[in-house]
Amino acid sequence: MASFVGLSASQSQFLYRFSLPISSPAFISSSVHLKKQAPVRRLLVLPIKCSSSGPSQDTESEAETTSVPSSSSFSSSLASSNSTYNWRAGIGAVGIIETAYLTYLKLSGSDAFCPLGGGSCGDVLNSDYAFVFGVPLPLLGLIAYGFVTTLSLQLSAKNLPFGINEATGRLLLLGSSTSMATASAYFLYILSTKFAGTSCSYCLASALLSFSLFFISLKDVGLQEVQKVVGLQVCIASLVFATLSTSYSKLPSAPSSQANIDLPYFTTEITKESSPFALSLARHLHSIGAKMYGAFWCSHCLEQKEMFGREAAKLLDYIECFPDGYKTGTKMIKACADANLEGFPTWVINGQVLSGEMELEKLAEVSGFQFNE
Repeated sequence: MASFVGLSASQSQFLYRFSLPISSPAFISSSVHLKKQAPVRRLLVLPIKCSSSGPSQDTESEAETTSVPSSSSFSSSLASSNSTYNWRAGIGAVGIIETAYLTYLKLSGSDAFCPLGGGSCGDVLNSDYAFVFGVPLPLLGLIAYGFVTTLSLQLSAKNLPFGINEATGRLLLLGSSTSMATASAYFLYILSTKFAGTSCSYCLASALLSFSLFFISLKDVGLQEVQKVVGLQVCIASLVFATLSTSYSKLPSAPSSQANIDLPYFTTEITKESSPFALSLARHLHSIGAKMYGAFWCSHCLEQKEMFGREAAKLLDYIECFPDGYKTGTKMIKACADANLEGFPTWVINGQVLSGEMELEKLAEVSGFQFNE
């Protein structure tokens, strides 16, 4: 009976199902037969062997069941990581398209198409704040978005260069998105203070993309890891802020008297009589399509017209850039904006741009005019 010690309940039930009642004739017959053959073999070993295999199978089953959730959890975590990498790659691609477009406009000298705010976004994009130490700001953004997109795709494909592991790659993404978000916050401050009342849809779109990358990177790295490198993040943000502040520290401040300018449009009468030379030159300039760009409040524009005289000035193709008056935030009409004027007056003669007040002889030389008395 010592062989049955420690049997489980399932083993006992197994023995019960396969044992015969003691009063059964078959049991008695079998007992008599066993006594004759070998009395020491009255105990059956088979039930013990069958019942002992049960726990092993249960253990294997439990191990398999336990391993399935672990594998499922790993697959879920891997899919989540790839999803955040793909999100960042997609956002970075949108940023690349935007900054590539703005970089092309900056390098080619073209004006941006402003879906919101009219021509006001062009004033922001063409201002002194569109450069950092002489480098176009869209070009720097293009490099930043390109780096984030490339690194995100490599992390998703588990193909990192220079022996970088995934943890380091995530920290690089966090650092780069921190610098981009800091720069966006700085420029939003500039937009609200230096360009009050001006709308810049490209600036707002870039800020949205940068902040999205930053918060996705925070979530991907995790709070515990972020706490370990929070000092580094603060250093990166401080460095970006200091760099931008140093770059713009030498920009001239707008005079306070310009804060509330409201100048209605007016005309000034030209009193000087035109000479025959001035009349002939004005007719010639008109015939070749030469244009003079100016503003009603520009004293040099008035002096230029006085050189031609009253009659000749009426023959010039003069374009007024502020026909509705000027006040803070007023933009030039599209014809003037397209001409990329640097000041008033500006002449465009046969594709050549002349800025400032010009002598009549100079205008005649540039336009190829020869006066015959």
